[in-house]
Amino acid sequence: MAHSNSNSRQITTIQSSAILVSTIIGVGVLPLPLFAVRAGGSGAPLVTLLGMLVGFLGLALISLLGMRFPNKSIVEYSEDIIGKWLAAIGTVLLIAFFSVLTSLAAREFGEVVVTSVLKNTPLEVTVIVMLLLAAVSTRNNLVTFSYIHLFYFPFLLGPALLIVALSLKNADIINLQPNWGNDQSQMPKGVLTIAALFQGSFVMTIVIPGMRNPKKSMLASVMAILIAGGLYFAIVIAAVGVFGAEEIKNLLWPTLELAKATSLPANVLERLDAAFLAVWVTAVFTTLFSSYYLTIRFVSNLFRLKDHNMFSFFLLPFVFIMAVIPQNIIQMYDIIEDVGRIGLFITIGYPAFLYVVSLIRGKRGDRVGTQPVDPAN
Repeated sequence: MAHSNSNSRQITTIQSSAILVSTIIGVGVLPLPLFAVRAGGSGAPLVTLLGMLVGFLGLALISLLGMRFPNKSIVEYSEDIIGKWLAAIGTVLLIAFFSVLTSLAAREFGEVVVTSVLKNTPLEVTVIVMLLLAAVSTRNNLVTFSYIHLFYFPFLLGPALLIVALSLKNADIINLQPNWGNDQSQMPKGVLTIAALFQGSFVMTIVIPGMRNPKKSMLASVMAILIAGGLYFAIVIAAVGVFGAEEIKNLLWPTLELAKATSLPANVLERLDAAFLAVWVTAVFTTLFSSYYLTIRFVSNLFRLKDHNMFSFFLLPFVFIMAVIPQNIIQMYDIIEDVGRIGLFITIGYPAFLYVVSLIRGKRGDRVGTQPVDPAN
């Protein structure tokens, strides 16, 4: 599936960044300060920062691999690097992991909607509606995929930054002391949990083959991590500053409470939680859209199929069943934290392994049959 014609390369560096940001910012925004505070107390911002660095490690490895094999997705170049059978095992693990990730995100979305907005709606209805929306949207090519992300990008970022900026006026700097927290024993675990929130960035493995200039994938990655990570960092600072670490431990979704506690100047909107939930629904959609799209693209790559559309509804029942397995919110968050941390072996460990082996074996995919890239792009 090497792209010989240059017109299939249409995705710009800015679009790649937008895809990454709107994929990373998702369901996890709501419980984010809780995850960070559990691990580091008043050191929650530090935990977030370290988690962001670990998350970037995985993305950097994917970008490095993408630059070495600019015409192939990870499914294809992993076969060049470690052989067909080992690569197939890796791909199956990736498919399994991202379908679980999709189902957990859909479930988390359902829980929030049923708890805070549509109190009489069955959980299954909200979950299946969101999954159907994602499934229908995945029946597009990569260019349309990137346009959808680019379109939603400002709607995600603007209101979220506004809420953080407005809530900082209620923050108390004392709540953020000491900066490194009182007890560091839980920090490593927390750093991994936060890093797991960046795993959607794996979508870069299918974006790079469509980029006009794959050499700029690292630039796109750095920009995306700075924007998404910066927003996460700001949310945690705002939440801990406003509520304090001990209070956050009693809140299920501190970011939502932050929006409730924040008002626009001159009381234009007294509570911003309704506006925030609208933004959050968009964020969940773009994240689900990416992880679902990634999953079915991997499946079609594995079976060497030109078209991934046939899988968009084929996977739906499996993802839905996985989504309704957790018994309640508490169990769901335990599963999310565990799956996220274990998943780091797949989303960081596997690319690291591939990259090291490709260096040792001197494998590259960017020498043979590449077309000269127009410097204007």
